Amino acid sequence: MTKANALVIGASGDIGQELVRQLVGSGQYQQVHAVSRTAPKKPLTGVVYAQLQSDDEQAIALYCQRLKSSQEQFALVVCCIGSLHGQTKNQQSIMPEKRIEDLNLGNLSHYFTTNTIIPALWLKNVEPLLKGEMPAKLVFFSARVASITDNQLGGWYGYRASKAGLNMLIKCAQIEFHRRAKNVCLISYHPGTVDTSLSKPFQSNVPKDKLFTVDFTVSQLLYHMAMTQAQQGPYYMDWQGQSIAW
Repeated sequence: MTKANALVIGASGDIGQELVRQLVGSGQYQQVHAVSRTAPKKPLTGVVYAQLQSDDEQAIALYCQRLKSSQEQFALVVCCIGSLHGQTKNQQSIMPEKRIEDLNLGNLSHYFTTNTIIPALWLKNVEPLLKGEMPAKLVFFSARVASITDNQLGGWYGYRASKAGLNMLIKCAQIEFHRRAKNVCLISYHPGTVDTSLSKPFQSNVPKDKLFTVDFTVSQLLYHMAMTQAQQGPYYMDWQGQSIAW
């Protein structure tokens, strides 16, 4: 049986690194590609690594064109890019807003650039890699707090809104893919709270049994992803495989 390729976008983060490891270990893919802004500290044998700036639209397009030139279909692309806190390029500290008074241009620009715009650029450019005879999955890491229906607490304006924007992009793309790339299934995935740098400032209120290792997180993702079908997409689902209200 012919094997397809896999691509991990944002492969230098904790989840991205583990995802690459499990994909290689599965033996299901002809070639595993990994792209990130920085080189991996512990590169794995058999993985094709690449570095590029994630906000460089031309670089993203050229990279995908190079992958497409191999004429080998990709059966899986996972975008791990996202931001909840940290610093902007101007060294401005970013934390989720607790009150509407905390909203500012810098925070909102950072959240929407990282969580919505950059994934949208990848969404646009990876479609030709996935389109083909074999079923293919395109996964973006979203969050339960992006659900407009489920929002009962408010706060976290920029993060919630930017991930909700990502969800809308995914829904729009799946409608179009039903016409032009019928084999491609889009998945908006909530991994739960994972023990990574992304969640460190917020772990104190998380029960121990709900703070997941990266190994468990990736295993759950790959298990549930295998159950999805393009005809039923897009999916907005959590780490248990349960649907989340858009």
